[in-house]
Amino acid sequence: MSDSDADDVTATYDESEAERLVTFERSGTRATVAQNVEGYAMLKVRAGGPDGDELERYYGFDMALDHVAELLGVAVHDLPVPEAASDMGM
Repeated sequence: MSDSDADDVTATYDESEAERLVTFERSGTRATVAQNVEGYAMLKVRAGGPDGDELERYYGFDMALDHVAELLGVAVHDLPVPEAASDMGM
């Protein structure tokens, strides 16, 4: 697991047996971008963290980050992306 911080947004990267997960948190609000461990499936944006409800799927990491930024009420450039997650997306 790896962590990154930017201003008041925290990002945590983790891997489960099935998914790569990057969870962003700001002021108690969490959103997760998930992709299968093989790295070829669409990215899923989930509200509330890794086990939260799936809101949308995206091909590109940039589009998923746009959605996360909107959920957290920040600009996309304010999201600290952990190095291990930088290659997510198709």
